Amino acid sequence: MTGKKRTYNLQFWLLCASSFTFSMSFNMIIPELPDYLTSLGGEDYKGLFISLFTLAAGLSRPFSGKMADKVGRIPVMIFGSVVCIVCGLLYPVLSNVAGFLFLRFFHGFSTGFKPTGTTAYVADIVPVNVRGEAMGYLGFFTTLGAALGNAIGSPIASAYSYNGLFLISSVAALLSVLVLIGMKESLVNKEKFSFNHLMVRKNEIFESSVWPAFIIMAMSYFSFGMILTVIPDFSSSLGFANKGIFFTYFTLSSLLVRIIAGRASDKYGRVIVLKITYVLLTLALVYLGMVNSRTAFIIAAFFFGIPMGMNYPTIFAWTIDLSDERYRGKAMATVYIALELGIGAGAVISAWIYDNDNTQFPATFWTGAVTAFLSLVYLVWYSGSGKPSGDVLR
Repeated sequence: MTGKKRTYNLQFWLLCASSFTFSMSFNMIIPELPDYLTSLGGEDYKGLFISLFTLAAGLSRPFSGKMADKVGRIPVMIFGSVVCIVCGLLYPVLSNVAGFLFLRFFHGFSTGFKPTGTTAYVADIVPVNVRGEAMGYLGFFTTLGAALGNAIGSPIASAYSYNGLFLISSVAALLSVLVLIGMKESLVNKEKFSFNHLMVRKNEIFESSVWPAFIIMAMSYFSFGMILTVIPDFSSSLGFANKGIFFTYFTLSSLLVRIIAGRASDKYGRVIVLKITYVLLTLALVYLGMVNSRTAFIIAAFFFGIPMGMNYPTIFAWTIDLSDERYRGKAMATVYIALELGIGAGAVISAWIYDNDNTQFPATFWTGAVTAFLSLVYLVWYSGSGKPSGDVLR
């Protein structure tokens, strides 16, 4: 494929639509999970509802990467969406702390599979000169789904109870599966599924060529895990009834920059865009730690969304640049493992620092700022070390 007309065909837009509904499915329940867990008597386990999810996602990545490279991208995506459907139906049934935490772990397999297959599919169908832009479009629809999910989650729970929220989450996941049925498999040399595909050897876990992207992804998404864990309580402390308001504003602002950032990385290179990203992320988290009003909170949410919107398309386009096309599924899985490690560590450490004490909000956010700054330091060192960047456009 050489032109944009052929790149952004019906298959590409169907993929974006599936990502939209999938993202909406699991994001709509996130703002309400801290209160739901508290209602079950598990208020001391708030750090686990994100970390268990990301742990399962991380553990499943080697399997999803191998399956995507052997069996196909679409079966991997369908499995991830089906997990969301099943979990949404089971949350009302396993309505105790142990059952909830078990389901949060199982739910993590959804993001362990669906995004791996999705990004590998995009890598198959787009030419090198628009990789960043294509990832920007994909990120746009994924983020739009997250924004809508975060915006409607609390109102749905208020109107129809938690059980109604979980059911609607399942319906959204079902829509993402229905969209995938109309798509054509992009993996050329497919193999018939066998249980041998579930036997992952040591050399099939990580794709070594994408280690630079792995390191940056893990460090940068530490702050995202922190935000997912602490922001709902911070929202409540400032008097917001809708605990998803921060997520709505930050995802909306990220929408404004995703495609632009992707195009900029295509034109100027991935590393330079990532450097700018982590300067902005550091400043956003420093500012968030100084917030003491509702207006400043909204500004901080918008400010935080800009670097997060720049990060997604750039770092995944960089991953494709660095990887061997024969192992794209494994490469994507490797970087997603880093994402889960970063989110999980951010969730656990931020919950420990915060410790249900509102006076600890500044220290929590400034810890994230330090980690973002270290990401910038690593990039500066890496780009000046003489190591090959893997950036095919620079």
